[in-house]
Amino acid sequence: MAVGVVATAQDKALMQSYQSRLTRLIERIAGAPTDNERYLASEEAVQLLSKALEEEDSERWKWQLPDYVSVLTAPDGKFRIFSWAVIRDDGEFECFGIVQYYDEKEEEFVYRLLNDKSEEIMNREETVLTADNWLGAIYQELIQVTAGDRTYYTLLGWNGVDNITDRKMIEPVWIKGGEPQFGAPLFRRMRNQRRVVLEYANDAMVSLSYETQTVQEVEHKREKVKGTNRSRTVDVVKEHKEKMIIFDEVEAQIPGMEGLYQYYVPSGTELAYAFVDGKWELRNGAQGRLTDKKLNKDFTPLPKTAPSYNFEERPKN
Repeated sequence: MAVGVVATAQDKALMQSYQSRLTRLIERIAGAPTDNERYLASEEAVQLLSKALEEEDSERWKWQLPDYVSVLTAPDGKFRIFSWAVIRDDGEFECFGIVQYYDEKEEEFVYRLLNDKSEEIMNREETVLTADNWLGAIYQELIQVTAGDRTYYTLLGWNGVDNITDRKMIEPVWIKGGEPQFGAPLFRRMRNQRRVVLEYANDAMVSLSYETQTVQEVEHKREKVKGTNRSRTVDVVKEHKEKMIIFDEVEAQIPGMEGLYQYYVPSGTELAYAFVDGKWELRNGAQGRLTDKKLNKDFTPLPKTAPSYNFEERPKN
């Protein structure tokens, strides 16, 4: 189907059928009473969504699915990612996902299944990962950026992990050799860092979002002292607004517990990354939060137990 051609009624009916069937499966993933039933529904959802993505022009379909599954599409229309979780009876999460993207070499849209290997991945902030070796997450926002001649999609994600910790991350993704690469050296002054990972106590409130912030910059100026021939240096504070990723710094609440993430909580310091000259640059002086329309729809984190999940009364993070 050429760009600009309106989809036929048959095309729409087919995709609406996929959407309706996926919605029912998602409700089972969220609300089925046993691990086995939830995993079975998730496997069926993966198979059904894969089949839907094989349809011609499926990348143009605007999915409307329950919030239990996150669907994010890049502004350029060349990248889309689906992500969700199965929550086991013991409270542990396993994430599932599919990424659909445009393969420049093949000149067509393709998709890859994401395989959650979170517990096997060492050096999580420094390792480049693939679809087969994925640090599982449910993604909240997608930020498209360009560095040189490459396009990157920076994802903000969350994983409920288990009954003692949660995890949030800043995950750059790009397409290399026709395959998605998770993690990229986009963080200025952090040579080996490929992503930002925040792990913390599951009852802590840790924010991570992409917003417009007020930034303060101090400029040093010389001025003449009135009535004298002397001059002095004064600080002039200037403010401007800038889009950036802002998040809570986390640290061990109890000295000596470093590395035991069930003891990590917000330190009281907000950190921020702004995209400058092809890099995410850490900024100081981000002040509070301003109301701003987010790039993508709001995402509600999942509860720790799936059977009681209510799509009309979702818990807030």
